[in-house]
Amino acid sequence: MRLVVTLIAAGPDRRLLPLAAAAGEALAIAAGPLWLAPEEACDLFLDAPDPEAIAKTVRAVIGEAPVDILVQPVAGRRKRLLVADLEATIIENEMLDELGAILGLGPEIAEITRRAMNGEIDFAAALAARVALLTGTKMRVLAEAAARIRLTAGAQSLVATTRRSGAMTALVTGGFTIFADRVAAELGFDRVVANRLEIDGARLTGRVMPPIVTGETKRQTLLALAAELGIAPGEAVAVGDGANDLPMLRAAGLGVAFHAKPFVAAAAHVHLDHADLTGLLSAQGYRKADFAGSAAPQP
Repeated sequence: MRLVVTLIAAGPDRRLLPLAAAAGEALAIAAGPLWLAPEEACDLFLDAPDPEAIAKTVRAVIGEAPVDILVQPVAGRRKRLLVADLEATIIENEMLDELGAILGLGPEIAEITRRAMNGEIDFAAALAARVALLTGTKMRVLAEAAARIRLTAGAQSLVATTRRSGAMTALVTGGFTIFADRVAAELGFDRVVANRLEIDGARLTGRVMPPIVTGETKRQTLLALAAELGIAPGEAVAVGDGANDLPMLRAAGLGVAFHAKPFVAAAAHVHLDHADLTGLLSAQGYRKADFAGSAAPQP
């Protein structure tokens, strides 16, 4: 099987060249790396039957250096559908935690969030418990929380480059439309699937309107969008950080756990622990100069 090993370095002192050379030597690759971005990201190509074994070999050579290693088949590497989680993925925030901080409920809500995202408790039950704590909250508090949204580094390039290539983009989240719609409009996502908070007048009732967006909803959305496009699920890339993202990560051809909770990183086949969201573009073979917004695309 023809494989590509993508190395993506993070941090101010990247110096990926010697690490790439050492990895190539360990894998007995005669050809040098193909650079996607000088000293930041490169590809190594080889024929091998076991991607996991290759990744372990490269990690043994690179050690603890802040370098992400992705090994995948060359065939079908460039995807035609992107399905992304919102919170702690496309944005840095967990929005219920932001609401909790504003309302003085921060530690209580944050602990439920942590346990749910690490797979310790059921997502739907955790969602209901946290939203119940918001009963009676005025709508202006939601606007205050929305003003705190911080886009994750690389989010704009990821979505813009993906759409420019002709692929569909979807934001699928267990978070809420009031935040997801805002981010989707800013970044240009084609589709949004999110939960809806029940509102009575200008206050929250403390309930989420059915149907609840769960991990299974995320998986089904990916499958439905792939069917709509007439492509196989293997032609999709999915990215998320929490336990409720695992079903869609496993359904995608390239499912990436992004700066994920420990349980999720251990369960996902591919994870980015150091790179920003443009790492998903490097994983698909995009050169940095071809990212949307770059001044001088390479020929």
